Amino acid sequence: MLPTPNPLREKDDRRLKRISGPGTLIFFGVTGDLARKKLLPAVYDLAHRGLLPTSFGVIGFGRRDWSHEEFVAEARTWVEERARTPFDEDVWNQLAGGFRFVTGGFDDDDAYERLGEVLQELDDTRGTGGNRAFYLSIPPKAFEAVCGKLSEHGLADQAWEDPETGQQPWRRVVIEKPFGHDLLSARELNDVVESVFRPDDVFRIDHYLGKETVQNLLALRFANRLFEPLWNAQHVDHVQITMAEDIGIGGRAGYYDGVGAARDVIQNHLLQLLALTAMEEPVGFTADDLRAEKEKVLSAVKVPAHIASACARGQYAGGWQGGEKVTGYLEEEGFDPHSTTETFAAIRLEIATRRWDGVPFYLRAGKRLGRRVTEIAVVFKKAPNLLFHDNSGADFGQNAVVIRVQPDEGATLRIASKVPGTQMEVRDVTMDFSYGSSFTESSPEAYERLILDVLLGEPPLFPRHAEVEQSWRILDPFEEYWASLTEQPEPYAPGSWGPDSAHLLLAKDGRTWRRP
Repeated sequence: MLPTPNPLREKDDRRLKRISGPGTLIFFGVTGDLARKKLLPAVYDLAHRGLLPTSFGVIGFGRRDWSHEEFVAEARTWVEERARTPFDEDVWNQLAGGFRFVTGGFDDDDAYERLGEVLQELDDTRGTGGNRAFYLSIPPKAFEAVCGKLSEHGLADQAWEDPETGQQPWRRVVIEKPFGHDLLSARELNDVVESVFRPDDVFRIDHYLGKETVQNLLALRFANRLFEPLWNAQHVDHVQITMAEDIGIGGRAGYYDGVGAARDVIQNHLLQLLALTAMEEPVGFTADDLRAEKEKVLSAVKVPAHIASACARGQYAGGWQGGEKVTGYLEEEGFDPHSTTETFAAIRLEIATRRWDGVPFYLRAGKRLGRRVTEIAVVFKKAPNLLFHDNSGADFGQNAVVIRVQPDEGATLRIASKVPGTQMEVRDVTMDFSYGSSFTESSPEAYERLILDVLLGEPPLFPRHAEVEQSWRILDPFEEYWASLTEQPEPYAPGSWGPDSAHLLLAKDGRTWRRP
């Protein structure tokens, strides 16, 4: 006798396999670097993995005077250069059959009329079902114009329920960081977006949260009995969260000057990593469960009473890095030689909860540093070492769990071990886990995971506005303090690990930065 089918499971089989349903992705800013290097290749990789249906469309919206065919040719070049998975002609032809291009500016009414016509054509010919996700890979100052025009032309309106399927086509919007430049602007930006889209249909992209290692942090903490009992102020000495880049600003003067390392990286990426490291165990992996715990821990972060002693900032100088002569920040093309924008920022925070009372969290981000690395280091208190107090003065026994987010994704556990020989000599060693060597399947790019989540309507990895506001509440006092200073940020040598003031920030507490 055959088993009785489970209608609930079969009905949800597509979602269980994480295969997107019908829909259209509309990319505003499709000719920009992000779309060329990340977004379109990620869409292809999803198709190559069988996670996109045949009833799928992609519309590029931009000022280029391209035909649909010219857009397909350009997109093919981007995919062949940047896709993670091998190029397959059949996969590409199926996917590219749903590619369209709409020429126009963000405030061009005729362009939005054409966009509406193309969307309808894709519904009719590709079966995209009226489902639409508008991806705003554009400067925040253009959000209001685009959202206003989408609303004015009825493109973002919630559709009526389909009488045949009983389902309501969805309308979603995806926003790339930055989410404002301070708390006030973030609130104004949110009001603009949520005047057109429902809060649950707004997806704020932080690509770091799509990385496998960031998600593995949740597994490391909550799927293992080993770590969680020690993950508290009784055992943890401090936490360091680092995002270092070994490159300079290059040609990004128009974006970077006036923004700086703190707004560009600490406000979003690093504070999100802090939240995931410090939050309590959620009751589940739904969006609401994860967001509730992140919001609670961010709301408990204390802004230091004396900002000046809890931060450091710097600008990279010119010099030699890796055997190459490099230009200093103030000499980069397009920059004001009197700029006070920092290329390195470090801050010290504490969290006013029972779990983390008295444990400092050090966050740092910078350019032209020793190497490209992003990591979370949970450093434990030093062992008493009563048996080894005469061990030749060696400094050992401060265990650490280091989660490497990029580029070599994995985790390291630092422990003390006896050195082979006849004497009892102890030294720190590391136990290493690497995704590349532990799993045969390569990790998907962050944008693959996040774009698929948008199409499925699953937002657990996307920060909602309350988290954004808390992040600006934490960072704004530091920005206001730096804005009050008359001197420029402290210079630091290229290839170093930041200015002297950054090292002093930890030295005052009797600690040192990890050397990644």
